[in-house]
Amino acid sequence: MHLKRIALTPDKYPTDADYPFNLPIFRITRSIDFSKPISFFVGENGSGKSTLLRAIAMKCGIHIWEGMERTRFHYNRHEKDLCRYINAEWAEGPVPGSFFASEIFRNFAVNLDEWASMSPATLEYFGGKSLLEQSHGQCHMSFFRSRFRIRGLYLLDEPENALSPKRQIELLELLDRIGKEGHAQFIIATHSPILMALPGSEIFSFDRAPVERIDYEDTDHYRIYRTFLNDRKALLS
Repeated sequence: MHLKRIALTPDKYPTDADYPFNLPIFRITRSIDFSKPISFFVGENGSGKSTLLRAIAMKCGIHIWEGMERTRFHYNRHEKDLCRYINAEWAEGPVPGSFFASEIFRNFAVNLDEWASMSPATLEYFGGKSLLEQSHGQCHMSFFRSRFRIRGLYLLDEPENALSPKRQIELLELLDRIGKEGHAQFIIATHSPILMALPGSEIFSFDRAPVERIDYEDTDHYRIYRTFLNDRKALLS
């Protein structure tokens, strides 16, 4: 365990009208305590789980491989400010880390190819093959297998997006093994009932305010998939 606790300070928020400070869950939740090496953030779209994950990354000094900023119809000056109102409590001081989201991973892969054009040995770390020459699922797993060997805090935003069910089980097995080795901690925002079924992990629901720890069988994801697989016709009627 590296990150023990995060605490939010809603009394210091600069506004209650703009996102993300207008989300009730960030006004009611005061803290989240991590007690397992692997923690899952679950909840409906728009519940705030990915927003908090990014804020934790920024608070912990973890780089996010964003693409080039482009002109937008509306710019919210507060959308990246949540990290300023989070306190992080470490077990033994800050550790390095990595932030992964499938929609921005290509930005990292492109940079990696540029580095490899000058130093081809760079690719040996990722199996000796350009990430851009692999399928989305293959390159994501290549990255996970190489990166997770390093001691640190890993923040994953819906890593299942490009993964088939078989690949999700591969990631589940990798997380289980790395989690038991003790050098890495994971906080994962996910919709995957496969990933969140990981034994020995903890699940935090963002569908309730404040954020609270729940059992796997109590998640909407588990219940909906169970109902659908047991009787898909009844669910669609």
